[in-house]
Amino acid sequence: MKITRQKHAKKHLGFFRNNFGVREPYQILLDGTFCQAALRGRIQLREQLPRYLMAETQLCTTRCVLKELETLGKDLYGAKLIAQKCQVRNCPHFKNAVSGSECLLSMVEDGNPHHYFLATQDQNLSMKVKKKPGIPLMFIIQNTIVLDKPSPKTIAFVKAVESGQLVSVHEKQSIRQLKEEQGLVKDPEQRRRKKRKKVVNPEKVHLPNDHHFL
Repeated sequence: MKITRQKHAKKHLGFFRNNFGVREPYQILLDGTFCQAALRGRIQLREQLPRYLMAETQLCTTRCVLKELETLGKDLYGAKLIAQKCQVRNCPHFKNAVSGSECLLSMVEDGNPHHYFLATQDQNLSMKVKKKPGIPLMFIIQNTIVLDKPSPKTIAFVKAVESGQLVSVHEKQSIRQLKEEQGLVKDPEQRRRKKRKKVVNPEKVHLPNDHHFL
């Protein structure tokens, strides 16, 4: 059973690597529900995730998730401790925190450019994630970590890219990198230097004769 599970994970990882540029170390965004499920299942995430994905991983979360767990009180104290040991990724809600699910969804907007995996037990969040192409989704079932298969939306997106109807974010990044290497994209710093106004040397300014002011 374990070999079959890892075989499926390897297949799914290959799909996301080839089509969306997902790369090691895999950055896995955890929410409170996933941390709670790991606690109940006595799953050692730092040990089992790299073993399951057969690669180096980084466990990540956001301030909003930590704030939410803090608000929910002692019932989720253990989940909060797990989340606090994760790397905290900057989210756009620095001043006003939002719900954990809303925050994590915002972290994978615009084509998931940072190649995050999203780990959650929240079915509502999972459904929203599946509507966005290119986001590896993870959950825990029967005390076992599972990497979900690519969603229909993701598969349809890849087919559209292959047929030339769309350009993936990964391809856009590759195209820009090639242009930069060939000097086809100007450095923003150079643009700023060109736009700087000339500074007038006061010594070269010819003042009018004094009698004009008399």
